[in-house]
Amino acid sequence: MGNHSHHHDYNFSEQFTFTGKARVLSLVALAVGVVAIAIGLLSSDHIIVERTYANLLLMGYYFTCVCMAGGFFLAIQYVTQSGWSSGMIRIPQAMASVLPIAALILLLITVVGLFSHNLYHHWYGEGLTDPNSPNYDALVAGKSAFLNAPGFLIRQVVFMGAYSICSWLLARYSYNEDLDGGLYSYKRSFKLSALFLVIFGFTTPIWAFDTIMSLEAHWFSTMFGWYNFAAMWVSGLCVITLIIILLKKAGYMAWINENHLHDLGKLIFGFSIFWTYVWFAQFMLIWYANIPEETVYFYKRWEPEYKPWFWINVVINFVAPVLILVNRDFVRNSRILAFVCILLLLGHWLDYYIMIMPGTVEVHRGFGWIEVGTALGFVGLFSFLVFNKLSKHALAPAKHPFLEESLHHQI
Repeated sequence: MGNHSHHHDYNFSEQFTFTGKARVLSLVALAVGVVAIAIGLLSSDHIIVERTYANLLLMGYYFTCVCMAGGFFLAIQYVTQSGWSSGMIRIPQAMASVLPIAALILLLITVVGLFSHNLYHHWYGEGLTDPNSPNYDALVAGKSAFLNAPGFLIRQVVFMGAYSICSWLLARYSYNEDLDGGLYSYKRSFKLSALFLVIFGFTTPIWAFDTIMSLEAHWFSTMFGWYNFAAMWVSGLCVITLIIILLKKAGYMAWINENHLHDLGKLIFGFSIFWTYVWFAQFMLIWYANIPEETVYFYKRWEPEYKPWFWINVVINFVAPVLILVNRDFVRNSRILAFVCILLLLGHWLDYYIMIMPGTVEVHRGFGWIEVGTALGFVGLFSFLVFNKLSKHALAPAKHPFLEESLHHQI
């Protein structure tokens, strides 16, 4: 596992320069988002304010999930001692490094959303748990041991804090490895990754229950956590793949070839099927059992305004990747792979939209400037922070013990 000498023509000290069009575009998108969000929040129309809060939650959650997937990717590579991915590790590291910022933004959105009664009003409202109140809700009162404001906020802080610290440290250890060499940082990364995966595995379903499922507090599904995990993981893999393709197009990372992209494509293919399996199992069991308190969730999503999106969601996130990525030549074609990644990122935005909107926005159907503006703003923010982080270090982990294996990766 020692460091090999690299007899290649690759420039392992190359650094990404974040200037020009990429920087300008990310800042313009961010500015558009800030303006759209500000107009939405300051509107005198209650429905527009409600929609803006719902979109902030959607994009804040999506942003955090994608950064979290970067940390999860790193932890898996370390625990499985994978060599194939070591040449591309800087990309998920940049995403993982941005997670503390994403988590803070999401925490702010959930706190404001909780106390302004715009988001979590199904379980956090006056008199909901008081038997003497006209607003008393027996179902919510029954869940109040878990669904209460202090518990909710403590879990948000503890879970996202733990994910952020572990993800940030994994990136930090790798940057230190380039300075110090040897196996000290790698061994620390291995131990931390094992701990992180245990914390992550046990707590992400609960985090998804809190942040998204409690928007409709009467309903629950034990599969919801894994359904959210699958969406997070596929989205994160798509972002990693897309950034690699963009960097290669710009002339960087010559040591990454179609074999690496093929492996990423296979992961996207496999986990898109896993996402569909969980989505279908959750839907099928509830539809088949036909228990009123369970079907209420899907009943809302079968209203004429949502129903087309409900089915388009499955077509984009399952049918498209399966039909395209089943072909070996397509997976090894960076243009087709980039197309699938963009399609899936839009598809999982739609997935989160269908999870969040019916429970938070009473009188709104369809898409408009709030949805587009908020999404653009967060894409701009994510791009700016991640590419800025990427530009701070060499694009290759030159002293990674398995780098040689990545250079010779062939399938």
